[in-house]
Amino acid sequence: MAEGMTLEEQAEVAREFLEGLLSRYGLDASVDIRVLDDDTVELAANGEGLGILVGPKGATLAALQDVTRTVVQRQFPSKTDRILVDVAGYRERRAAALQRFSQQVAAEVVEIGAERALESMSPADRKVVHDSLKDVDGVVTRSEGEDPSRYIVIAPAS
Repeated sequence: MAEGMTLEEQAEVAREFLEGLLSRYGLDASVDIRVLDDDTVELAANGEGLGILVGPKGATLAALQDVTRTVVQRQFPSKTDRILVDVAGYRERRAAALQRFSQQVAAEVVEIGAERALESMSPADRKVVHDSLKDVDGVVTRSEGEDPSRYIVIAPAS
């Protein structure tokens, strides 16, 4: 937790910012706060027509999260906790799709015995893939390349 500021206080500043932004764009949405652990909070915007805030492959959502964190950091410059932003359940749907896809690719890798490189991904997406395959027998994962073109290779286990 940031010195002197609770996670809940930081979340409230983030919520006020997001609600103001949604209002300025004429979007009718609510922003809910969910504490994930002692150092992490998620703000979830829910409503109709919020796709504009997600963007291609979540790029706009990632930028929105960065701006929201910056707003909070300006008010609490000593240290802020981890602040995540989600829009219309995008992160959960994306994680589920990545898990299904990575399981399919892992099965192919085991079947053909050759490694396969995936497209470049954000750090959050790479974590989902690594986590979803860490207990799968017969495959290992590794990240290669440099951001923003960093990607995962799924390979047969030696």
